[in-house]
Amino acid sequence: MIFTPTARRGMVTAPHHLASQAGLRVLQDGGNAIEAMVATAATIAVVYPHMNGLGGDNFWLVAQPGQPPVGIDACGAAAGAADAAFYAKAGHANAIPHRGPLAALTVAGAVSGWAEALRISATWGGKLPLDRLLEDARHYAEHGAPVTPSLHHNTLAKKDEMTGVPGFAQTFLPGGVGGTAPNIGDTLKLPALAETLKRLGAEGLDSFYRGPLAKVIAADLEKAGSPIALADLERHKALELAPLSVPVGPHTIYNMPPPTQGLAALIILALYERLKVEQAEGFDFVHGLVEATKQAFRVRDKYVTDPAYMTADPKDFLKADSLDAMAGNIDRKKAAPWPDADPNGDTVWFGCIDGDGRAVSMIQSLYWEFGSGTVLEETGITWQNRGTSFSLDPTALNTLKPHRRPFHTIQPAMGRLA
Repeated sequence: MIFTPTARRGMVTAPHHLASQAGLRVLQDGGNAIEAMVATAATIAVVYPHMNGLGGDNFWLVAQPGQPPVGIDACGAAAGAADAAFYAKAGHANAIPHRGPLAALTVAGAVSGWAEALRISATWGGKLPLDRLLEDARHYAEHGAPVTPSLHHNTLAKKDEMTGVPGFAQTFLPGGVGGTAPNIGDTLKLPALAETLKRLGAEGLDSFYRGPLAKVIAADLEKAGSPIALADLERHKALELAPLSVPVGPHTIYNMPPPTQGLAALIILALYERLKVEQAEGFDFVHGLVEATKQAFRVRDKYVTDPAYMTADPKDFLKADSLDAMAGNIDRKKAAPWPDADPNGDTVWFGCIDGDGRAVSMIQSLYWEFGSGTVLEETGITWQNRGTSFSLDPTALNTLKPHRRPFHTIQPAMGRLA
């Protein structure tokens, strides 16, 4: 039997207990759900650094009781210098490298997501100082946090492909270059990142993009060999937008629009409902989910990209007649063909609801484990490799263009139950 935990004054959940505790402390100090999530997001960037960080992106769904949720898209675009000619000149005419500074080609949007969320929080009366929200993250970066089994195993598995990647060995391998993975339970300190968090607390989150810190980050990126420039940081802003939604029975499920695959997640649920599977186990259950996923991914792979380049309205795929047609394509006794999926990549999801019923669903990621592997020398920021999802084929759906936003696998979900 699975029991649902309940609480009267709020709840926080995250993949690492120290991050959950950071958010809970904010609630206990009178903070709201958004403030708790910023504290959680900052802390998990430190204690779970292989899966997410300040150098990644994030997406949010934020809801108040009785109101539809709003979305925050904190996805960074490709650098202005990043195009096929740039990579051909660098000796990579066929594909973008998956690791190293050339894989660090999109702006990190995560901190802008925190800033946009706190702007909404202020309309709720949120008053906790930014420095307080970053307190736990700063503490663990400066004084250290225990190495988790996940960090140990991923460092061990990925360290060889990070050979020569700027900053990786110095940050994650005891002894630096030539070292091995830290042991489970060892203390990992991130002193440069601690200083960056201190600066953000003092200068404000916008400093990451348009302030003194931005200049340091841009210089760091240039020194490492990334195509991202100060102008790319300066032009970035998180977007507040309306999420997509679909009815599932008497309930309403929400998710983010493109460039995320939130559309596919909603299609899967809506198609599965139409199959009328009676038990959550057995062949019908598994087969139905797999086949619904194939239908949804066909839509995703044909249409989902940067909204500025999309040729179809994602809402059209969530209309009843469109969903009915896709459900009709599912054979209840036969599997449709499907190629193997790319196994790489991981992320962290966390959520919160406060004592006033305000809820946040949030996801934050570097794309692959450790992202590009590039750790900026002065700021200690591990930069994502989300831009490697771009293609250098000019005919591809997600072909690389300057300032284009990449396709995102990550997407937060939220349900409003009847």
